[in-house]
Amino acid sequence: MAEAITAEIFHHLVELAALELEAGEAEYLRTQLNSQLKAIHELEAIAVDDAGITSHGVPYTPDISAAPRADVAVPSDAADAILRQAPDLDGRFLVVPDIPHTELT
Repeated sequence: MAEAITAEIFHHLVELAALELEAGEAEYLRTQLNSQLKAIHELEAIAVDDAGITSHGVPYTPDISAAPRADVAVPSDAADAILRQAPDLDGRFLVVPDIPHTELT
């Protein structure tokens, strides 16, 4: 199987993420990413036609599980302190720079 993440694509992703990587670090991470993608492709090949839909390996039944706690809204003063740390605001919204969109080939 050919590598899914070529050096050119990885370099583009590194630029988008604004990472500073040495050549050895970049190659190591690219190799690891390709290994993870290979493992994902191997998992996709496993036939699971008879497996039912599940969100957890153990059934969530009232007999074996504690009841979910009630949601309670708790007021907090942290929002104003957090917003004061932002470099740019528009009212109570954070302003972030535009990220130009480019197509990967």
